Amino acid sequence: MAVGIFDSGLGGLTVLEAVNARLPDQPIVYLGDNAHAPYGVRGQDDIYQLTRDGVQYLWNCGCDLVVLACNTASAAALRRMQEAGVPQGKRVLGVFVPLIEALTEREWGDNSPPRGVAIRHVALFATPATVASRAFQRELAFRAIGVDVEAQACGGVVDAIEDGDMILAGALVRSHVEALRRKLPHPQAAVLGCTHYPLLLNVFSEALGPDVTVYSQPALVAESLAYYLQRHPQMAGTGGGISYVTTGDAGRVSDRAALFLNRPVTFHSA
Repeated sequence: MAVGIFDSGLGGLTVLEAVNARLPDQPIVYLGDNAHAPYGVRGQDDIYQLTRDGVQYLWNCGCDLVVLACNTASAAALRRMQEAGVPQGKRVLGVFVPLIEALTEREWGDNSPPRGVAIRHVALFATPATVASRAFQRELAFRAIGVDVEAQACGGVVDAIEDGDMILAGALVRSHVEALRRKLPHPQAAVLGCTHYPLLLNVFSEALGPDVTVYSQPALVAESLAYYLQRHPQMAGTGGGISYVTTGDAGRVSDRAALFLNRPVTFHSA
């Protein structure tokens, strides 16, 4: 049984690469909704509908377990989908919780009451829609108390990455870090709340300085998924292999993904 990985565009490929490295025998179907990317500037209802459609597509492909490898989709749609009811035998997981568990030094699935943690001042870098949702702060409040989160909406960064303009993306990151520091001069930790941002991890780290711990999602999500499949082996598959699907122009997306991953990638149309 394949695991579905869904993203609004190419950012989820960072999660896909980490999952494939951690679980090489797990078949995967990756769906990028490139026709509607980026999600970060869309309204909450629009994001919810697009995410639900993408997840339904992956369910129809036989992926009973779908990972939303998109912070904007996780923020705007995951809880709403779960509250509306997920069909029996299907599961949808997001990317926020593994990140927050690492930040708060909790074991995977620890549902004990919130408690004080060592990190008290956190910078969150995310898309405008993710910042507006306050989903990160809500999920963090379930697990920790006394943590000050200052969020910075990083407009333009995803668009620049999707366009392959890493020089512009890096310049935008440095500008957003400067804006964040005007609000929170001395963060202890920084959270990269978008799956595109690991491609600019070095830029974030250099701009923030050596005293700030930077949390990036791909490896954390991959480890959490591995643990989930260990606990729910009926959701796992065998044989490996990755299928790449897009709602956009398959040729153009394949070219962009090849630059993104530094290797050939062939997408097929949904």
